[in-house]
Amino acid sequence: MALITRDVDRFQAARPRLEAIAYRLLGSASEAEDAVQETFLRWQAADVERIEVPEAWLTKVLTNLCLNQLTSARARRETYVGRWLPEPLLAGDPMLGPADTVEQRESVSYAVLVLLERLSPNERAVYVLREAFDYPHREIAEILDITEAASQQIHHRARKHVAAGRARTEIDEAAARRIVEEFLAAATSGRTEPLVRLLTQDAVSVGDGGGKVPARAKAFEGALAVAKFLRGLFKPSAAKRAHIGGAAEIYATTANGEPAVVAVVDGRVVGVTCLEVSERGIVALRSQVNPDKLVRASAQWAAADHGAPLYTL
Repeated sequence: MALITRDVDRFQAARPRLEAIAYRLLGSASEAEDAVQETFLRWQAADVERIEVPEAWLTKVLTNLCLNQLTSARARRETYVGRWLPEPLLAGDPMLGPADTVEQRESVSYAVLVLLERLSPNERAVYVLREAFDYPHREIAEILDITEAASQQIHHRARKHVAAGRARTEIDEAAARRIVEEFLAAATSGRTEPLVRLLTQDAVSVGDGGGKVPARAKAFEGALAVAKFLRGLFKPSAAKRAHIGGAAEIYATTANGEPAVVAVVDGRVVGVTCLEVSERGIVALRSQVNPDKLVRASAQWAAADHGAPLYTL
């Protein structure tokens, strides 16, 4: 059925919320956009006049599309080259969605998105809808075709899994920048000791190159091992510049609400490293260098002025 302007406008008004839900469910901005577009096609084909609550209908369709995608994605990731990490979103990206509460901010943090990969599709959906968008369990049950009691149980289980692997620390933008500046000063000092002091003893460093950019599949574990790796990573060399296509300008920002280091070559983002921080220090470094997962970050980066880089590699 052809949609009238009012119905198209109704969908467009819901689009930002749908994209934010889909991103949290899938961990991929490009896949989230595809899911939202498919939801629009189904909206376009539906008898809109008979849909009593359009927002609920759209959320149900989108969530179930994402659940199907998650199921197939798990099979694809078994053959993924190296470690799979989510697609990072830089500060200001509208797909980050609501950030009014601690729960909303945490639900889109890079650390939590990594943890959500361990949940079943239903656990992930319940967690996202409840924590990030404050859906009541009655509505979640209707969206997922489960009972309200089941939704409550799934949510309790999902929260427990996420809390067990998460170091909760709230960091504002100014503090995030200070952390990155201190980290870069240590990483570019040429010595391991300053880095070891910033890292927790059980710190880990992982990277996602997608088989297109070199990235170690196995995580570096322990402060000393991570520090030695970072010391080498931030040591300038002609070979590195040749590999990435030029000198990398290093900036401090936030990605998914976490302190982040962004590497830029000729205006193109070639790497985003998110720092998970606790009161004890830097717990984890997760680096996204797969160019397919940095397209959106590059477009967003190019649209704003970021001042002078802190360092050039």
